Amino acid sequence: MLKEFREFAVKGNVIDLAIGVVIGAAFGKIVTSFVSDLLMPPVGLLLGKVDFSNLFINLSSKPAETLAEAKKAAIPTLNYGVFLNTTIDFLIVAFAIFLVVKQVNRLKREPAPVPQEPTTKDCPQCCTPVPIKAIRCPHCTSVIG
Repeated sequence: MLKEFREFAVKGNVIDLAIGVVIGAAFGKIVTSFVSDLLMPPVGLLLGKVDFSNLFINLSSKPAETLAEAKKAAIPTLNYGVFLNTTIDFLIVAFAIFLVVKQVNRLKREPAPVPQEPTTKDCPQCCTPVPIKAIRCPHCTSVIG
């Protein structure tokens, strides 16, 4: 059983999958940093100096100015700004994966078509297609050589 497991784990598909997961996780971190640190600050600035990561709805009667204060005081909140950042992260990652899969599919080679032997020939008298093995044309009855 151990030998079978080792053969399974060493197969190319399992190793490719593991590499894909590691690269995907690293790519996800890059996208998260891009959205949080580069994309959303200018968008927030354009929308009136809004910090999307600090947008929340306080679900209690205790006041809290920032999300960090609310978390420190254990105040229940709906963190829709963080959700918005995460949604944008997902959309960017999904679009990047779509582009990669599209390119990989373009690079896959289609199997070469198998050349088909002709099954008919044309009658020299009337140009009607007739079976290869025919010696007379069924249309004009002429002898086919």
